[in-house]
Amino acid sequence: MAKKLPEVDVVLVGFGWTASVIAQELTDAGANVLALERGGWRDTVPDFSVTHIQDELRYAVRKQIFEETQRSTLTFRNRPDQLALPMRELGSFLPAAGVGGAGVHWNGQNWRFLPTDFQLRSHNEQRYGKKAIPADMTIQDWGITYEQLEPYYDKWEYLCGISGKAGNIGGKIQPGGNPFEGPRRREYPLPPLKRSAATVLFDKAAREVGLHPFPAPAANTSKPYLNPLGVQMGQCTFCGYCEWFGCANYSKASPQTTILPVLLKKDNFSFRTHCSVTRVLTDSTGKRATGVVYVDAAGNEFIQPAQMVVLCAFAHHNVHLLLVSKIGTPYDPQSQTGVVGRNYAYQLSSDVNVTCKERLNPFMGAGALGQVVDDFNGDNFDHTGKGFIGGGYIALWNTGGRPILQEYLPESTPKWGGGWKKALHDDYLYSTHMQCHGGMMSYRNNYLDLDPTWTDDYGNPLLRLTFDFYDNEHAMSKFLTDRATDIAKAIPNRGINPKPRKGHYSIIPYQTTHNTGGAAMGNDPRTSFVNPFLQSWDVPNLWVMGSTVFPQNPGYNPTGTGGALAFWAADAMKRYIRNPQPLVQT
Repeated sequence: MAKKLPEVDVVLVGFGWTASVIAQELTDAGANVLALERGGWRDTVPDFSVTHIQDELRYAVRKQIFEETQRSTLTFRNRPDQLALPMRELGSFLPAAGVGGAGVHWNGQNWRFLPTDFQLRSHNEQRYGKKAIPADMTIQDWGITYEQLEPYYDKWEYLCGISGKAGNIGGKIQPGGNPFEGPRRREYPLPPLKRSAATVLFDKAAREVGLHPFPAPAANTSKPYLNPLGVQMGQCTFCGYCEWFGCANYSKASPQTTILPVLLKKDNFSFRTHCSVTRVLTDSTGKRATGVVYVDAAGNEFIQPAQMVVLCAFAHHNVHLLLVSKIGTPYDPQSQTGVVGRNYAYQLSSDVNVTCKERLNPFMGAGALGQVVDDFNGDNFDHTGKGFIGGGYIALWNTGGRPILQEYLPESTPKWGGGWKKALHDDYLYSTHMQCHGGMMSYRNNYLDLDPTWTDDYGNPLLRLTFDFYDNEHAMSKFLTDRATDIAKAIPNRGINPKPRKGHYSIIPYQTTHNTGGAAMGNDPRTSFVNPFLQSWDVPNLWVMGSTVFPQNPGYNPTGTGGALAFWAADAMKRYIRNPQPLVQT
């Protein structure tokens, strides 16, 4: 029988980026906050120390920093008429487990979405006509505008010490920055990272073909930085172990390096690790959350009562918890009714490898050290006659020169044997690659629901993912890959190897961990699970954070917008605590 614990004001499910932001904000407002994390505690010392973390085989290949599929997984299929099978090894995406969540192992590529991204359906209908949006494309506006979110983007960037160059301050285009970004109130807190030889070549080539390159906004510090909470960060040393690793140098923004040193000292905050939440509880009306049920590492079950419940876990897990808790109406693709599981989206990326004539230095790396062009993202260009909407950025990232997974060799290179070794010897120091980072629309038949066959350790049905790429995304990706190839041709080279993404979505090769949707935000309860303040329409003291609420997936990395939305929602929660009621009346 579950043991009932003393009530707290707020219980957070998960203890990553968004939970840390919410906890910091609400404890400052006087609330008693508890975070429940299914993984363990981890910190810069000793878990990410220089002599420990730079182990590619252990962390990047054997994935010891991520979720264990033996304990938690989902089933997958491309179409509703197929049988879904469990994902038994991590592949396409890498959910985290442990304090800090994916904020520990992310690259630090930090973006704001475009103003038009937040009004995707209405903007495209207005510019290209309603027929430009296929009948099975379920994109929608977010219910908020870029202008509303801008102060929270700013707060997030100064918390994290983002390195970059503004492209638009107060509507005035700034030389050297992204000319397509929405207006911002001020510069980034830190200047851009130093460039590598490869990014210099990319910058020159992109300008030669008429594009507008700029340094990528990076959550890797270009200088020592003291953030507004008084937490000191160190200057990045370009060790090349950001992506899929914790930072040894206090240089990559994470909950551990920006918030936790302050949050953990507060008497009105606590957290528990190795605690898996299995249910959100509601009262007899189903209109009020009363707390959560969780199981600890010893298998003991507890009821944690709370005045407010905030779901801060990975996108899939938030949706799974809503479905097994029977909160909200599950999405039905046949009738197109229901909202839980609706509007799941992903991203579609491709690459172009370049073997340069100039010798490079792949070992000088940082997760967000890159030069980017944004000319083909969102609606930054005229889509008339192109057969698709949306887009993405093209970047040359210099994330590192790790020996196992980071080699970008010519197209003719054998997969193994003496030929592969010779190519690695001859070309490794001359090779680099560009990434085409494309967005993804939401569709009627891309969704999350409960699998009728497979169950987890706790007897709950596994989450089932039904997902595939569509013609719109294939056309977009081909267009982006062709434009990246144009840039590659302008770089003095000994070979170019375009690697477009073709065919059906596969859950096996890694692509990106930018999974979104399933509990979308919006102005209409018929098509969204949360209102524009991320508050459940059905259960007003239940809130959902992170990319779970994105109605579709723009062509950028999602963390910056997830962080800004957490600050935005925290302000709304403070209003709710003073006056508990739905913040949007229906």
